[in-house]
Amino acid sequence: MTRVRQRWWAWPLLLVLLPFVLLGLALWLIVAVVLLLVVWVTWCTRGRYALVVYSNSPVWQEYFETHVLPTIGHRGVVLNWSERNRWRYSLPVALFRLFAGTRDFNPLAIVFPPVAWPRRFRFHKAFVAFKHGRPEEVEKVRRDFFQLLDELAPQRVS
Repeated sequence: MTRVRQRWWAWPLLLVLLPFVLLGLALWLIVAVVLLLVVWVTWCTRGRYALVVYSNSPVWQEYFETHVLPTIGHRGVVLNWSERNRWRYSLPVALFRLFAGTRDFNPLAIVFPPVAWPRRFRFHKAFVAFKHGRPEEVEKVRRDFFQLLDELAPQRVS
């Protein structure tokens, strides 16, 4: 019978690190709530509810510039990931860094409904399917995104 050796130092280490992890989570939540309050007061009152991030990828650039960006209009802010070295620190950049996450963040749309947690629409996996001849997934993500955006701010007809 073999005996599994326990790491005696794991529990004390966990007890020492746990307060720092909880403090980090609390600070992240405070920053997130403050940014959301700023968005609700400055953007939502002006009919702006979305942040869209895309890049100059040959897979999705043309699609975004013809099917997504014109439909967003005044209802959102657009960031180009390919130009991120020229981004100045601003509200859209802070929102992107806080709410986009670290996976499948390009292309991405984040909708900020008033007094609710933001909703992310990740296009990356859908564009992988699009690249292989299956455009249905991209259309579904786009349709879901614009359905929510239209509920919050119907598109103006010029």
